[in-house]
Amino acid sequence: MKFSFLNCIICFCLAWAADSIPALAQDAQFPEGLTSFRLGSKEYTKSLSHYIVGVYCETLGDLEGAVKEYRQALESDPQSSFLHLNLATAFLQQNQTAQALAELERSIALEPEAVQPQALLALLYSAQGNTQAAAQSYARAFENASRQEPENIEIYQSLGMIYLQQKKLKQAEGIFKLILKLNPQDAQAHFYLGSIYYELKDFPAAEKALKSALKLKPDDHEVLNFLGYFYLEQDKHIDAAGKMIRQALAFEPENGAYLDSLGWFYYKKGKFKEALGYLEKAAYFLSDPVIFEHLGDVFVKLGDFNNAKLNWEKSLKLNSQQEQVKEKLLKITQHVE
Repeated sequence: MKFSFLNCIICFCLAWAADSIPALAQDAQFPEGLTSFRLGSKEYTKSLSHYIVGVYCETLGDLEGAVKEYRQALESDPQSSFLHLNLATAFLQQNQTAQALAELERSIALEPEAVQPQALLALLYSAQGNTQAAAQSYARAFENASRQEPENIEIYQSLGMIYLQQKKLKQAEGIFKLILKLNPQDAQAHFYLGSIYYELKDFPAAEKALKSALKLKPDDHEVLNFLGYFYLEQDKHIDAAGKMIRQALAFEPENGAYLDSLGWFYYKKGKFKEALGYLEKAAYFLSDPVIFEHLGDVFVKLGDFNNAKLNWEKSLKLNSQQEQVKEKLLKITQHVE
């Protein structure tokens, strides 16, 4: 089984979001451009005073006091996206998600190019289970960040992964190619390009990219498993594939995807009992339609059609769009009956 995307996007957004709970009070000044008033004016001083007290309250854990002070700061400066953002963070810490959402939307409306409000909004949507809205906010956050830091590879990597999750393969390809222009030795960029070309069924390009990634990081277990499984699917370099997959498993012996790959290796070698053992172990650690499809295929080879039917049904229950599995199930159902 090929790899699943690492869920590191949220971690990176958290890093950006952390900047939205500022330690700027000690400097007694708003960030440049984040207030609508002239430095030293009466309105500026009044707004800043409430902001400083709000940060102090937040530091002490007095969130109600922080909310009160941020609201008073906004009365003096309602066009400050920065203050709306701070009020949103205070609401989030109180689990008042509706109020936090409203403040984040106000902050974004006032400063569409800002990163932190989009990052926090994405995290809020993720917590609510609204994955589509979260993905859109993540993408906007990283797009904004890439404009602010056009040579920050970490930002581009996260944006590329967002595009991959959204199945925007051409946009993702462009991002990872850009990363390789900035750093041709970036193994992760080669790896993700391999995944993109795999999805696009450009198998020669996928193999080239994965081999480049492996050359740069020979002990990367994700690359070892992906390239090994790729070779199994292509029915070539079978023994080399098995060696790579075993290397990957040495790093993570309870990884269901890697166990599935090794089971599939034994299937390709015609060693169906060995394949069954690894695939059943894979299913114990990971409930995935590919694993259950492979189990069904092995049971057919072992002459156990009832268990083959059972596992293909499990596979379709997890992903009902698998036409190949539907065809297998139809044939085996006729055979069993």
